[in-house]
Amino acid sequence: MKAPAIRIDALAGIPHGFLGREGGVSGGIHAGLNVGLGSDDDREAIHENRRRAVDAVAAGHQLVTLHQVHSPDTVAVIAPFTDEGRPHADALVTDRPGLLLGILTADCVPMLLADAKAGVIGAAHAGWKGAIGGVTDTVLAEMERLGADRGSIVAAIGPCIARASYEVDEGFVRRFEADDPANERFFTDGKRPGHAQFDIEAYVAHRLAIAGIDRVIAIGEDTYSQPDRFFSFRRATHRGEPGYGRQISLIGLPA
Repeated sequence: MKAPAIRIDALAGIPHGFLGREGGVSGGIHAGLNVGLGSDDDREAIHENRRRAVDAVAAGHQLVTLHQVHSPDTVAVIAPFTDEGRPHADALVTDRPGLLLGILTADCVPMLLADAKAGVIGAAHAGWKGAIGGVTDTVLAEMERLGADRGSIVAAIGPCIARASYEVDEGFVRRFEADDPANERFFTDGKRPGHAQFDIEAYVAHRLAIAGIDRVIAIGEDTYSQPDRFFSFRRATHRGEPGYGRQISLIGLPA
């Protein structure tokens, strides 16, 4: 079974795709296309899943991923890293054809970005720490350093946890409101007293928009509520499972 990839019309001509858990070889709690090197899944299965993910988006490209740490840090890539040599960062950019940038998520926000005219692409991972810390700003700055024009960049936001599934406490809300009082718009009343529901997808889209990105596409797929399609850290936690899988979002330049 070929791994299905969600593609965005605005990125047509750029090899890309948001993948979920379908089409992989892992079993148990990691069943499906688990690509997480940090998971307790069988190593051979993980590498086979990574090969399948690459084949689904840009066969023949070389996959590049990071050791993600919920930071705002972005690295420019000129060649693949070894598994052990992956930089600790949460976004990557390149202008090199034949590389396939990969971001792993399991509720956090994956972003794929491209200035097709300049031949510069980026991929970023935004949990709440990276989002408020400015990973959107650093990935755009690094793309510009490689020659991208901010006004020409298209940004696509892939599957992530939706507001209805993302309950946070009052301290979390205050942290965002202290950063910018207008951030209150991304929270609605929670299902329990003293809690709120956070729309991280809308928050990241907002951060991209105020940074000057005119074309931001958010696909609105909730990872938490679709267990057959996506991995979810929060769902695994609520179920008391001992681990969880990660899905991958990929973008490359034509080789």
